[in-house]
Amino acid sequence: MAQVLEFKLPDLGEGLTEAEIVRWLVQVGDVVAVDQPVVEVETAKAMVEVPCPYGGVVTARFGEEGTELPVGAPLITVAVGSESDGGETGASEGSGNVLVGYGTSEAPARRRRVRPAAVPASAPAAPKALVAPTAPAAPAAPAVPAVPAASDGPVPVISPLVRRLARENGLDLKELQGTGPQGLILRADVENALRAAVTEERPAPAPAPAAPAAVSSALTEGRRVPLKGVRGAVADKLSRSRREIPDATCWVDADATELMRARAAMNATGGPKISLLALLARICTAALARFPELNSAVDVAAREIVQFDHVHLGFAAQTDRGLVVPVVRDAHARDAEGLTSEFARLTEAGRAGRLTPAELTGGTFTLNNYGVFGVDGSTPIINHPEAAMLGVGRIIPKPWVHEGELAVRQVVQLSLTFDHRVCDGGTAGGFLRYVADCVEQPAVLLRTL
Repeated sequence: MAQVLEFKLPDLGEGLTEAEIVRWLVQVGDVVAVDQPVVEVETAKAMVEVPCPYGGVVTARFGEEGTELPVGAPLITVAVGSESDGGETGASEGSGNVLVGYGTSEAPARRRRVRPAAVPASAPAAPKALVAPTAPAAPAAPAVPAVPAASDGPVPVISPLVRRLARENGLDLKELQGTGPQGLILRADVENALRAAVTEERPAPAPAPAAPAAVSSALTEGRRVPLKGVRGAVADKLSRSRREIPDATCWVDADATELMRARAAMNATGGPKISLLALLARICTAALARFPELNSAVDVAAREIVQFDHVHLGFAAQTDRGLVVPVVRDAHARDAEGLTSEFARLTEAGRAGRLTPAELTGGTFTLNNYGVFGVDGSTPIINHPEAAMLGVGRIIPKPWVHEGELAVRQVVQLSLTFDHRVCDGGTAGGFLRYVADCVEQPAVLLRTL
C-alpha cells in the first residue's frame, strides 16, 4: 500500500530562509527516483536544483513558478511503496541529501529523516486519486482577519524574517490568517496587515500635506522592480557593511608597465594563458602573508579579531543576474596558472547561474577589478564580514616620470578599503604600498616564493 510523504523546501544553508520557484522539473503523476531533482529554485545566493529524498509517484506540487516559499514550506508530495514505482521506495529513511552535488557524501549518521506533516484531527482524509490540488490565488490584502478559536496552538510561521517584521511593528501573528500552504503566514500577509492597519488609523477628513502627497504620487507612478534574489542579497549585504564597518580608503597610482610585460612573456611560452586577474591575485596573497591583519574578520559578540591562516579570495563578477562574488578557496596555495583556471571556471558558472552557495560564501578578502568597466578609481564597499577589499582600475597609457625622465607608461590606480577596527592606516598603507611595488616590479614577488 502506498504511503504519501510530504517533501518540504529544505534548509539550503548559509542562513537562507526562502527561495523562489524558477522551474518545475517534474509533473504530477511522474515517477521520481531517490535524489532526483524535482525543482529549480533561486535563493539570494545562487540557482539550485533541489533533489527529493524519496522515490515514488508525484501526487502534488505546491507553488507556481515565480512563487517565493519559505524554508520548511511543502514542495511536493510523493506516494512511495506503490507498485507503480517498481517497489523502489526508500520511504522510511530517504536519502538524506539536500542538494545535488552538495553534501551528498555525508555519513549515514548525519542524514536527516523527513517525516510527513502531521494531519490535524479536523482535517478531511486525503483523496485516494493521485490528483494535484489546484492552489487558489492569494487573496487581496485583507484587513487583519480574526482567527477561529481552534487556532490557539503554535503560530504557523517558519521564516524568522516574518517573525522579526511582525515583532518590530508590534503585530500579533496570532491575529493573522496565513495565505500560504496549510495556512502558513507569509511575509506578504504581514505586510498586507500593516498596510491595512495604517489605512484604518488614518483620519478620513484630514487631507494629506502637499509634500508627502507629491512623494507618494511619484512612488505610485514609477516602475517597480522587486528587490529580491541576487539584487536583494547584494542590497542587504552592502547596507549591513555600511552600518557595521567603520571603513576607510587609501589609494595609489602605480606603473604597471613591467607587470604587463611579464604577463606577455609568460603567455609567449606556449603554455596555458595567464590572466591579469590571476597575477593580481598572486600579488594579493603575497601581501596578505606580510600583513595578515587584513585577512581577518571582527567577531562583534566576542569583541575579538579573527585572523585566518588561509586566503579564500573573493572576486567581483558581473553577470546577467547582477553582481556576484565567487570565492577561490585556498588562493594562497595556487600558482598563477591554477588561479587563472579557477577564475575562469567560477566566472562561467556565475554567468550560467550555476554557482552553489558554497562557492559564493566563506571569503576572507576580496579583489575587485572594476577597471574592466573603463573606470580609473573607486571606493569599494567591504564585502561583510571581511576586513578589506582591493580595487583595481583600468590600465592606460599616461605620462609618468620613469628613471628621471618623462615617459608614457601603463598606469593603474589601486585602492584599498579596510576595516579600521582591525588595523590602523600604517598597516593599510604598508599593504597597499607592497602591492604597488609588486605591480611596478614583479620580481619583488620572488622574495615570497
